[in-house]
Amino acid sequence: MSGDATMQVSVWRSGDGKEGFQTFDAPRREHQTVLDVVTWIQQHADPSLAYRFACRVGMCGSCAMMVNGQPRWTCRTHVSRVLKDGRLEIAPLRNLPVIRDLATDMTPFFEKWVAAEAVFAPSESREAPMAPIKPDDPRRVAADAAIECINCAVCYAACDVVASNPEYLGPAALNRAWTLANDARDGGQKARLDAISKAGGCHNCHSMGNCMTFCPNELNPTASIAGLKRATVKAALGWGKG
Repeated sequence: MSGDATMQVSVWRSGDGKEGFQTFDAPRREHQTVLDVVTWIQQHADPSLAYRFACRVGMCGSCAMMVNGQPRWTCRTHVSRVLKDGRLEIAPLRNLPVIRDLATDMTPFFEKWVAAEAVFAPSESREAPMAPIKPDDPRRVAADAAIECINCAVCYAACDVVASNPEYLGPAALNRAWTLANDARDGGQKARLDAISKAGGCHNCHSMGNCMTFCPNELNPTASIAGLKRATVKAALGWGKG
């Protein structure tokens, strides 16, 4: 690719009394990621541009942004895959408050984890021997299928139910609740099932699958939420533990 090749990049700006897209001419380079473009703009065009990143290799999820209207890890998204007619649009993750420019406030996202009781509640003291769990145990298999979430909030930004219902707990919190519901060591099942059965809980999910479509780790929160729906109904009917 020619070193003179350029593209137009529209970046969402907010703060200091401004709000809207600002367009920059940025260089096109071989094997370039969207995060590379954001970094170039901050280093060469406007040092006041605010954004968040850490590992740059798809491990932390902190660089997630909206790219041409879709939530993505910008460090793993190559420009060649998403550039449209020589243009790129970059915005902060939707469904979250914007601190400034491309940086969002993750507080509501994590508050919903707490509301969903998506935190391990030990059933034994630390002095008790570790409970043996077979890798092929069906509950362990179900938990393993959903356990690689890194809290990037891509699914939260992709979820139309979150967009229309701010009280909805969201796919990430519910996916975590599902892994714990399948953990034989956890002692918080009743409180958890009560929490996710309330307004804004798992039964608000419309099973559209956007969370599954956009999850960079290829998890399936839709399936996890379906499992929670079954578990809460069984618990309500008294059909044993969820």
